[in-house]
Amino acid sequence: MKMVVAYVEPECFDPIRDDLLGLGFVSLSVVNANGSLPEATTSGSYRGVKIEQHLRPKARIECVVGADHAPTVVDTVLKHGGERCFVFVVPVEQAYPTDTVKTDAVAVEAG
Repeated sequence: MKMVVAYVEPECFDPIRDDLLGLGFVSLSVVNANGSLPEATTSGSYRGVKIEQHLRPKARIECVVGADHAPTVVDTVLKHGGERCFVFVVPVEQAYPTDTVKTDAVAVEAG
């Protein structure tokens, strides 16, 4: 089994979710996250004090699947994730309950 973890712009999540649901991946976890950047994303001042924001909002998507299905999930995320998308895959030794993990074949249409 593998866990696919992706950080995407929040507005990219719905198309990713729709495609994964259509492919039979029904168990996703999503968390609101922030990515830190060296340059300020916004700046301004408040009562004469300079304020800079170095965080960019992200959606963290997690999906545990059979090892054969990880490339399908990664490709789907990269397809809709935009230019600031980051995806990685890590091995999963065990997952419970096992009925929530997609390990059987998925019919994928060529497109």
